[in-house]
Amino acid sequence: MSRTLPDVRVQAPAPRDTGGRRLPRTLHPVAWWIWALALATAVSRTNNPLLLFLVLAVLGYVVTARRTEAPWARGFTYYLYLALTVVAIRVVFRAVFATGITPRDHFLFSLPRIPTPDWYAGIKLGGPVSLEALLSAATDGLRLACMLCCIGAANTLANPKRALRILPGALYELGAAVTVSLSVAPQLVQSVQRVHRARRLRAGRTKGLRALRGIVVPVLEDALERSLRLASAMDSRGYGRAGTATRRSRRLTGALMLLGMCGLCAGAYGLLDATAPKLLGLPAMGAGALLCFAGLRLGGRRVTRTTYRPDPWRFPEWAVAGCGVLSALLLFGKAGFNAAELNPSIYPLSWPTLPLVPTLAVLLAGAAGFLSPPPYPRETP
Repeated sequence: MSRTLPDVRVQAPAPRDTGGRRLPRTLHPVAWWIWALALATAVSRTNNPLLLFLVLAVLGYVVTARRTEAPWARGFTYYLYLALTVVAIRVVFRAVFATGITPRDHFLFSLPRIPTPDWYAGIKLGGPVSLEALLSAATDGLRLACMLCCIGAANTLANPKRALRILPGALYELGAAVTVSLSVAPQLVQSVQRVHRARRLRAGRTKGLRALRGIVVPVLEDALERSLRLASAMDSRGYGRAGTATRRSRRLTGALMLLGMCGLCAGAYGLLDATAPKLLGLPAMGAGALLCFAGLRLGGRRVTRTTYRPDPWRFPEWAVAGCGVLSALLLFGKAGFNAAELNPSIYPLSWPTLPLVPTLAVLLAGAAGFLSPPPYPRETP
């Protein structure tokens, strides 16, 4: 007697309704780096504190809207701490290494003057400190802090492991080392948070020196185990192999790269110095770029790699990169605004103005927060 099995049909899960919105995906890492570097280039053009604070606000919005749940996406706060440290150091150095005050300056306080030897002439330690000097130092430090935050935003938004795929074969080992070094700090922070949470669940001491000793040892042990696993994984994948390149090929690659870097440095010097010969400008930079390209092509032959599911470059990538580049071009173009508004003077001391075109340029860079696709949401059980 035969038994009839029930007809069981597995129904595929219905696609999630996005309400007409774009599907979540991770943006190409090069697009984020182009956007961040272009915005940092735009920041280098101004020391207007209002524009610099607007840049920080734009960076905070884009990072908050488009960061993922990866470990490296939690490090933007530490870049902000580093930015505050840079500003504080700049102000302290300006106060200690006094440059004197003028009768128009607003006197704040005076530090004890330290005598310096004759060979240290031209540099004074201590003395009167003015409000103008501190504001000038704070503005210069804020510009450098904004540039650091731009790099921090790129490290937060771009996946360093995915960026390793697009590196030339000759730079693969260097890129792997940089990727590992960039992921150390976020993973260390994650280990500290995990150990601290475990101690709280076990009713352990959460404050004081004893708690610090109880956290440091497990974190160091976790870091050692992770490094050993990474070393074994890299060794099993043949990391550091010499490949099929001969000694002559490696020497030729090194010579091409060295000459190319020298050409790029000479070209940059020629472009920045108006009194330099014309051959040290664009011709030297072009020759250096060609030599570097030849060295990368020759060195990449000894590394054979395959790419699984390459990252797409679509309209959101073009839009994000274009926002950053267009923002830098607007600030460098000097069209529609006075160049003095980008670098307001503190003599006489007055409140800086917010020019319209640079403001729109910075806000245009912030458009990357909604032109880029949303990241993958955190899965909830």
